[in-house]
Amino acid sequence: MDVGKMSMIMSQANLQTQMSFSLMGKAMDHAETQSTEMIKMLDQPQHPDLGHSIDVKA
Repeated sequence: MDVGKMSMIMSQANLQTQMSFSLMGKAMDHAETQSTEMIKMLDQPQHPDLGHSIDVKA
C-alpha cells in the first residue's frame, strides 16, 4: 500500500471519529436538556388546588 493511499484512509478514519464524537456530544446535550426539563416538570404539582380545602359535609 502506498503512502498516499494510507494517508487518505487515515484521514477518512479520523473524520469519521470526529463526526462520531460530535454526534455523541449533541445527543448528550439533548438528553441533558430533556432531563432538566423533566425534573422541572416533576417539581411542579399536578393539581395546585388539591388539598387546600376539605369537604366535611356528610
